[in-house]
Amino acid sequence: MLNQTKRVDLFFACDDNYIPFLSVALSSIQKHMSPQNNYRAVILYANNINLDNQEKITLKYSKPNFEIIFRNIHSEIEHFSESLHTRDYYSKATYYRLLIPNLYPNIDKALYLDSDILVLDDIANLYNTNLEDNLVGAIHDGAVETIGPFQDYVVNTIGCKTQQDYFNAGVLLMNLEKMREIDFENKFLKLLSRVTFNVAQDQDYLNVICKDRVAKIDFKWDVMPFENLKQDLQDIKLIHYNLSFKPWHKDGVLYGDIFWDYAKDSDYYDEIVKIKQNYPIELIEKAEAETANLIQSTIQQSADTERNAEIRRIVQQIMGD
Repeated sequence: MLNQTKRVDLFFACDDNYIPFLSVALSSIQKHMSPQNNYRAVILYANNINLDNQEKITLKYSKPNFEIIFRNIHSEIEHFSESLHTRDYYSKATYYRLLIPNLYPNIDKALYLDSDILVLDDIANLYNTNLEDNLVGAIHDGAVETIGPFQDYVVNTIGCKTQQDYFNAGVLLMNLEKMREIDFENKFLKLLSRVTFNVAQDQDYLNVICKDRVAKIDFKWDVMPFENLKQDLQDIKLIHYNLSFKPWHKDGVLYGDIFWDYAKDSDYYDEIVKIKQNYPIELIEKAEAETANLIQSTIQQSADTERNAEIRRIVQQIMGD
């Protein structure tokens, strides 16, 4: 067992399709980790990571101060799995982070990370952020800053005071103790049964439940590859290749060269190269069309004053329980 007093608890949600990119994320984390810390990476899945991939990841990334654990949560989500609505390229795995507080009742703090990231600094520096009484620590969402209709949506539909108050959940420092105190999972399941968020799904639920209890973390820890938000490399702690900005799908993605530098350290490098070589233009065009449709849907939802008022009423009722 790792030293409990110095452990950095990391969580991912993954399936076989994303294992190659998880491996790159883990390579980047280990390149910058400190020998003074112990790290544990828990990969949550639901019957959708084969044993070969589990063994390959475990063999490659298990170190004296870095533990790899695969946790199959199929039985824990089976009773409400059919209610987990998704859209476009999302999978139900995106919801798994919401279950961490109750899955790990003996852990008081965890850092959840999406698998489409690169870490360019010791991740312990992010993990050690003091959350005080806040439920989560997070970074405001770069996509909201870039895409105008999203700004109206997060205020009108999600109920944020300003666009800067809406956070991205792909890099999420979780105060598990405080989340359990408010019965977080039960509140999420109640909301899930009565409100459908089609834009950012689990991220929207998180923003609703955690409203006004969010520690704001420096934008350097969740830099997205938008040209108008471009930063100097020395100012970046973490790159998040979110939405359709995947360097393993197309050329010209900002910071894409950095991804390929780290990918060379992965045992899945050849596979990732083949994914890029064989990725059809039709899917790139489909992703762009899906983004356009999402923006249109966002405009419609943010303008639906009657629906937004009903969402606020339901949220107030559930959060007051």
